[in-house]
Amino acid sequence: MDCSTVSALQDRLDSLTSWDADWAGLRVVVTGISKTGFSVADTLAELGAQVVVVAASDDDDARANADTLKIVGVTQVILGEESSTVLPQVAGEIAQLVVTSPGYKPSHPLLAAAAEAGIPIWGDVELAWRVRQREGRKTARWITITGTNGKTTTTTMVEAMLQAAGLRAIAAGNIGTPILDAVRDPEGWDFLAVELSTFQLHWTESLAPVASVCLNLAEDHVDWHGSFAAYAADKAKVYANTELACVYNAEQIETERMVQEADVQEGCRAIGFTTGIPAISMVGVVEGLLVDRAFIAERKDSATELAKVSDIGELVPRHLVANAAAAAALVRACGLTAEDVRKGLVNYQNGDHRIQAVAKAGGVLWVNDSKATNPHAAAASLAAFKPVIWIAGGLSKGVDYDDLVSKHAARLKAVVLIGADSSDLASSLERLAPDVQVIATHASGGRRSSGSELRGDAVMAEAVAVAASLAVDGDTVLMAPASASMDQFTSYAHRGNAFIESVRELLESRASVNKES
Repeated sequence: MDCSTVSALQDRLDSLTSWDADWAGLRVVVTGISKTGFSVADTLAELGAQVVVVAASDDDDARANADTLKIVGVTQVILGEESSTVLPQVAGEIAQLVVTSPGYKPSHPLLAAAAEAGIPIWGDVELAWRVRQREGRKTARWITITGTNGKTTTTTMVEAMLQAAGLRAIAAGNIGTPILDAVRDPEGWDFLAVELSTFQLHWTESLAPVASVCLNLAEDHVDWHGSFAAYAADKAKVYANTELACVYNAEQIETERMVQEADVQEGCRAIGFTTGIPAISMVGVVEGLLVDRAFIAERKDSATELAKVSDIGELVPRHLVANAAAAAALVRACGLTAEDVRKGLVNYQNGDHRIQAVAKAGGVLWVNDSKATNPHAAAASLAAFKPVIWIAGGLSKGVDYDDLVSKHAARLKAVVLIGADSSDLASSLERLAPDVQVIATHASGGRRSSGSELRGDAVMAEAVAVAASLAVDGDTVLMAPASASMDQFTSYAHRGNAFIESVRELLESRASVNKES
């Protein structure tokens, strides 16, 4: 496109700031046809845009979604690995916009071609922000949450607190409900608690949340972003244009620096959270109580009790307390009372696969933390238990395990390795925890076949059996892999469910043997 065409296109896109703007005829390519891509294409078709969907998948689900999208007005759906790498025309002309699903790297051939041609690229979150205002409907205020770990927990805590205050609120984004489905709800919402991955933040440019947080920062997704610096820069975008409060982790200086460097709205405050005693303008913990020294008039020399730490649940490791403090800071910035925070924490249900106590038998605690898909998340779990028989390994995503192993070696009784290739973790254990017994499962070392879950289930069954043979009264068997799951499982949920089922079968088998004897 020449300069005048690019300028005219940008002017048009700049005008698209509500549902009622002129979206008709806009030529858009959408990448992906799963949950996110489907919601994007469906929304754009409803707005009257001309939409071509491109997706690598060509299975039954993809074809069913394609059929549905054609019915609702999508111009064309192109499926297949080879076709997905080519930037298609829309109605015989070059596309004016690409809206991508978060799994597509910026280096993907289609996105690279769009960037080279000067075609703007948005994500689903950017599109959702631009269509959130609609005549005759309530416009939700957004609370945005990111971080290497704890996003989902904090987001659902925020949702629970908002609902406890009697507000119509839902968790959306990189969790459960696609953000565009939430935005299109006919009743509208008072608040959206929006979980954002760096993949989503990378493609945002105009979000202006009422409150925002980056919970923590550790090496992750380097394979997608290209470098840790690029990953951190995308995380920092969560604070851009924040209205009332940028919440940061007082125990990690990097997040405070993000706030210091953010371009925010006039009057926006910086609010810290900590698991220790809070300074002024922080939420923290004093003698088992979650307290506020940020949103009270007498914050210079006093604090207000928000809740008891025990209100959070039975297993409350330090990082869960941090999540609660962050959530409390976000909602207090939005005017919620201390009682709203307390009720929200009491009502909150920690999701499956996040430090989930599966069973306790013979004095051995079995804990499922399949959501620990990187070393930072696994470190939080390991810090909560001792001694630990650790089930770990999987798709490493290019991260380094040395720091994790060196800090927690003293907690480890044994390690049972799963994963198609856990050589990086094995190397760290050999060098930094030489006295810890390490056992590789025989069923590991191979990738799952397309459409098959058998390998992952077999790997986990063997890992659980090995762990059981080592565990004695007082031990914790912790499945916190510090790795992604897609090498041998369909998802972290599949991996967690495989662990739960294997533990159940093991304990039932033992009970049956004991009964017979």
